[in-house]
Amino acid sequence: MTSQGANPVRTALGLELWKAPDHAALLEGGITNHNVFVRDNGNSFVVRLGHDIPEHMVMRWNELAISRAAHAAGIAPEVVHAEPGVLVLRYVEADALSGEDLHDPGTLSATVDLVRRLHVHGLASLTGPVLSFWVFHILRSYAAYLRANKSDHAPALDTLLEQAGDLETRVGAVSLVLGHNDLLPANILRGPDRVWLIDWEYGGLNSPLFDLGGLATNAGLPRDAEEAMLRQYFGEPPDSDLWRRYGAMKCASLLREAMWSMVSELTSTIDFDYRAYTQENLDTYRAALSTYLKDF
Repeated sequence: MTSQGANPVRTALGLELWKAPDHAALLEGGITNHNVFVRDNGNSFVVRLGHDIPEHMVMRWNELAISRAAHAAGIAPEVVHAEPGVLVLRYVEADALSGEDLHDPGTLSATVDLVRRLHVHGLASLTGPVLSFWVFHILRSYAAYLRANKSDHAPALDTLLEQAGDLETRVGAVSLVLGHNDLLPANILRGPDRVWLIDWEYGGLNSPLFDLGGLATNAGLPRDAEEAMLRQYFGEPPDSDLWRRYGAMKCASLLREAMWSMVSELTSTIDFDYRAYTQENLDTYRAALSTYLKDF
């Protein structure tokens, strides 16, 4: 994140790449960075301002590499400039989706097609060093951080890690793809004739099941929509083995969100009730895990 007290708009306008900037405004959203819209010499851009966040495994060099690969694959806007703490993207005319938008079968289908193209063509466009995003490694790392920093949640960690270990076994062997790994509806943009994916700070090599599970939980998809999503992605109706592996990864994605919030309780300077967010996500995770274990 930019330094405390810094003016993001002033920082964005101070970049040396501009020719004749005539408008700049802070955009809404962005918990781990600031986003600034800049119009310069008849062209429009988004400036992302943010530094590494090691406790969440956010590394901006990784975000840059994956942003470039996603653009090359036709998934994301073009990167036009990068320097430490700064990523400048070409602005696209589009609106962020809501969870309700993804309940529309046509919108969900277009999004699933985009995610599949990311997984296949994004990986083919990727070069150089990048991070992996294995949710179970992240959960173990979060637990170590929470214990080392004497989190109030430490007494619950043994049970949560035991559950995570069981879920990891149930996921089984995976195929690696280039994953987005943060498929919030707000990170999916719908333009006049296409959809885009943005915000690649958690991007990395992963199982496709994590993006699919995250998309379903973040949009609150009902079971029939999940089935349609899996059928479209894999090209055939999901069998019991796929449901078992997908369900385990979906539970893990919910646990990761809860533990992300636990860590953010200790580290974030954002004015946000992380304590309540942690409890909300723990409740959602525990309900999903209970349902999953009854089914499998």
